[in-house]
Formats: sequence, structure tokens, C-alpha cells
Amino acid sequence: MYFSHADGLAESRHVFLENNQLSERLANLSAKQCFTICELGFSTGLNLLATWQLWRQLRLAHPHLASARLHFITTEKHPIPFSDLAKILAPWAQRAPELASLIEQFLASYPPLIAGCHRLSFIEDNLTLDIWLGDASDSLASLGFETAIKRPYIDAWFLDELGPSCNEISWTERIFSQMQRLSRAGTTVATYSCASIVKRGLQSQGFVIKKSKGFGPKPEMLTAVMSEMSSLDERISALSNKAPLSNYPSNAVVIGAGVAGLLTAWSLANRGISVTVLDKDAPLAGASGNPRALLAPNMTPIHHVYEHLHSIGYLYSGRLYRYFNQQAAIQKSPLILEQTGTLDLLIKTNIGTAQIADYPDTMATTISTQEACDISGINNKDLVNNLYLPQAGLVNPQALKTVILAHPTITYQQLHITNIEETQDNIVLTGVEGDDSDESVNQKSVTITTDHVVICAAYESHQLDKRIVKCRTIRGQLSWFTPTAEQLTKLPKLPLKYSGYCAPFIGQSGDAELNPISKSQPQFLLGASFIDGDANTDIRDEENQQNYDKLLEDIPELSSVLPDDISAWQARAGIRTQTLDYHPLVGLLAQSKRIWTMAAMGAKGYALAPICAEALTDMLLGCFTPLSSVMLTRLSPNRVRLHKVHKHKTRQSLI
Repeated sequence: MYFSHADGLAESRHVFLENNQLSERLANLSAKQCFTICELGFSTGLNLLATWQLWRQLRLAHPHLASARLHFITTEKHPIPFSDLAKILAPWAQRAPELASLIEQFLASYPPLIAGCHRLSFIEDNLTLDIWLGDASDSLASLGFETAIKRPYIDAWFLDELGPSCNEISWTERIFSQMQRLSRAGTTVATYSCASIVKRGLQSQGFVIKKSKGFGPKPEMLTAVMSEMSSLDERISALSNKAPLSNYPSNAVVIGAGVAGLLTAWSLANRGISVTVLDKDAPLAGASGNPRALLAPNMTPIHHVYEHLHSIGYLYSGRLYRYFNQQAAIQKSPLILEQTGTLDLLIKTNIGTAQIADYPDTMATTISTQEACDISGINNKDLVNNLYLPQAGLVNPQALKTVILAHPTITYQQLHITNIEETQDNIVLTGVEGDDSDESVNQKSVTITTDHVVICAAYESHQLDKRIVKCRTIRGQLSWFTPTAEQLTKLPKLPLKYSGYCAPFIGQSGDAELNPISKSQPQFLLGASFIDGDANTDIRDEENQQNYDKLLEDIPELSSVLPDDISAWQARAGIRTQTLDYHPLVGLLAQSKRIWTMAAMGAKGYALAPICAEALTDMLLGCFTPLSSVMLTRLSPNRVRLHKVHKHKTRQSLI
């Protein structure tokens, strides 16, 4: 790791900002245009902070940049622990007061140090930060995914790894070839190193190099440009010419108002796209409308975490929901995420306590038996094997819906879509208002034209477009009841995961729109049932009993607390949608340029939908995603394996 003890900030500004001509290039962005920087060697984050501060300055001086976006991608194999980084950056808040608020925001979002991509969104500044933890060449290889829309490219490179004399392994042919793959004509490079290996590596991949004045005692540094022109200065100058942004969608339609549809709509709207959300029913009428959703990760051994969607999705979801909490506070509405912490009893899991020890304690840890008893209120069960998740908690679906639908460019319309037609220039949707099952109701036919459509209709997505594979349906009924004051003192104090899950919560304003729950009334929920191949949503007393029995089987001491009579319990049944390989469907449909899908989140919609919505939006706009190219291939709705299995099952059913 390297950082200047003299004036690292001035060095960052000279080497990377000035020599990539960022002031001129960023000022000349078109409205809604995204500029992408990729840095090799995050270190203390000083290059990010310098760039961020410049971006803020430019946005204040140039009103047209209000809708433009900056995407900063960085790699780091040996990230600095939070406590050390806070100490390193603290003096900079004093030396450079203009960085103080940025340092505070950055540290507040600093992720647990596990491998993979961590997306940090600084929404008020239209700044997206992707931190790829791991080997730089592996991280670069994960970037980039060609779609029918357009391919993403890096606009400027910051080569801030240690010089070749100290860290030769970082300056390999593989690094330079990845840089070439991710660049286009006009992509610039800046580095303080003038070593021969760097010059040869850049030149071998088509970059035109030039020596420039170095910073401080360093007489020289290196700049480069990927160019068809012979003159570096000529090409960089040409980059300042503002070009209109072509083919940027102005509007989109999302079909489905569950958690997948709502978060897709928000992600699109956050990029300046007007979004209409359509559903034949009210928002959250399906499986997403439970009183509360548990936000807690499915853990995996640490060596698998790099490509583990659940881990990265869980961390991003938590950051996004905490941002939504801030918006809810402004709107004076209930919190979206109540960060209660969660205790996993490890009854149904694929990870043990020895493997948990490899994770940062801020994400997951094992606590002492006494601590587990104290925080849970469970006293008569052996809790030596446990997983404590300090950042986990309960999501309020109604509160989330309220915040999302309050977005100024999102509208909701109740409409049953009957036909989707793709033309060369747009999508034409046909639907009916009213209850299409009742011919006596006066139905009104409606036609909507839009640039793109995203189908988020769970197991009904297949009905809207046969290219979306038919998914498995799993009925789940969640139960809850109002405990007495005495019961409340003896029930678990925080959410517990066992072979199901349970959680206490307090009713909030708005809950009654979805479920019969009164404001300020304590509730205790448990469940959920698991009925494969069942798409019926009628409430069943026997499944309330199953939820009751499952809880007592895993935590017998609650038999003296739970009411014997469950006839007064409330319940809600929803249909989980799952693919045969358990991965969601995220991406552009085959032989289409405008029809997308995001579906099949299983029982983890509130953890997976935020990161999947970001990835889909990035693909639609031709930007780099926070998911690797390997993961995107696994999530593709067109993945061969999934369709082969589906065709085989279809043939079997016909025999």
C-alpha cells in the first residue's frame, strides 16, 4: 500500500485528475451521460475523494450535469480495515475541509471486507462507487457484459498500484490486455510510474503514451490514450467536444408491483427514466405483501463468497434500505428497515461456526451462549452453535412501497396486460382496466407505448412472454398473532432463524393497507409453510398449525408461551417463484432489444431484488454492473441449461 505522507491530495489531483483532463471532460458531459473511471489500487480512497469533490464542484457550476452520472470503479486486493482507514482519513478532514463531509459519507458506507463487488451509491451526488475486493486482474476480468443495447467502456484509468519495482505482479500482461478490452478510442490513462514495463504494456495494447511533468520531486509521469490519432494532445482535446447522448430511453414500463417490480422501477427512475408500474392488482398484493420480511443472508463458506449472490445482495440491500430510511424520515413515514439484528440457530444451514469465524464480525459472528440467551430471550435451548447477524432486521414492505411510489418519475396504474408487441422503435402494450374475469364489468381497453418493458410478474411472467421459462411455484403461509403483555415478555426479543423464522414487531401506520394490523399494536409472526406446486392463496388453518408445530419443534420452551388456541391467528399466503437451478431470472430476453425480465427471487426477494434491479438497469443503459459477467450468465433468462431442463420436463409430461 502507498500513500503520500507529504501531500497525497495534491498528488492525486495532479496525476489523475489533471492528466486525465477530468475538469474539462466532466464539464462537457451531456445530460444523463455516464462517465466511468477505473482505478487500480484503492488504498486509502484519496483518489476517489479528490474526484468526488471535483464532481461536486462541477455539478454546482454546470446545471446540465444535474442528470449526468459518475461511475467510479476501483480494485483492491488488500483493503484497509475500517478502524485503520478512519484514522488515516481523519487528518485529511482537517487539512482539506472540503473533503470532510465526503469522508464522513464514505466511512458510513464502507463495506465489510469480503471478496467481490461492493456497490456504494451516493445518490444525491449521482455518484456510483463499485469497490472490487480481490486480485485486480480477476476483478477486471469480471467487468463488462455485452447486451443488445450497447457495450460499457472505461473512459479514464487511474493506475495507482505500487510501482513495478515494489509490486511487479500487478503490472502483468493480463492487466494490460484487460485494460485494452475495457477501453475504446479516447480512453485515457494516467500513472505516476514511467517504468519500462508500464510503457511497453500500454503500447502493446494500442495505447499511445506520453511523458508529462511529475508531481513534486518526481520529474516525470506517464499519460496514455487509446486512439486512432497519432497525436495524444489532439485526441484528448477532442474529448472535450460535447456530443449528444443517443438512444437513452426516456421511459419504461415495469409489469408487476411486487418487491422486484418496485425496486426495478426505482433503479430505472434513479437514472432519469420515467417509469410506469403496471399490475392487475394493487401493489404488493402478492407474496411481497407480508407484514414484515426478514432481511438476513444465506451464508456460504468464505472462499465461495466472491460469486455468492446472496452475500453481495444482502449487503447492498442493507445499504439501500438505510438510505430509504432517511427518505422515510423526511416524509415522516415508518422506517423501511428496522435493524434489529438476527440470531440464526443454525438448524437449517450449510455453514458451521468454524466457517463463520472467517467473516468480519460486522457481518456475521458467533457469540457466547450467554450472550445468545440474553439477546434472544431463549433460556432452555443449547445455543452454543449460533450465528449472530448484527446488521440484519425486518423490512416493512408497505413503508418501502410508499417511499418508492413517492418518486417523482414513478407512476402506478392498475392494468391487466393482455399483449406485448415489440417493434423496431418501441414496445406497444395492450391491457384492460377492470376485472377481466367478470364480463359484466365495463372494461376499458388501454394501449401504452414505451421504450422498454421489464416483466416482474413472478410465476405469471411466463404467461406474458413464453421466452421466460415456466417457474416452480411454492406456496408459503405466514402466521401472526397479537401477544398479551405477559406473552410479550417471554417471546423471543429479536428475529430468530430456525427451520423457519419468527419475529416480534410493532404495527406501524399504513400496515392496515395490506394486512389487518393496527398501529402501535405488538405482533409476533412465524412461518412460513412450504407447499411445492401450489399456487392457491386461500388461508388454511392447517398451515397455521404447521407454523406453530415447526416453531415448538425447534424451540420447545415456547410451548408455555404460545397460545394453545390458534383460531384467532391472522395469516397471509403468497406464492414464491423459483427456477429449477435456484437462480433468479435477470436480463434481456432472447431475440429482443427492449423486453427484459426480473423474476424468480424465491423467498429472498427483499435481499436479492435491489442488487438485481441495479444490474438490470446497468445492462439496459450499457453500464458496468455490480455483478460479474459469470454471475450475469448464471442469471440470464436465456441460460441454456434452464431451458433444456424445462423442455425435457415438458416432453416427459406429454408422454
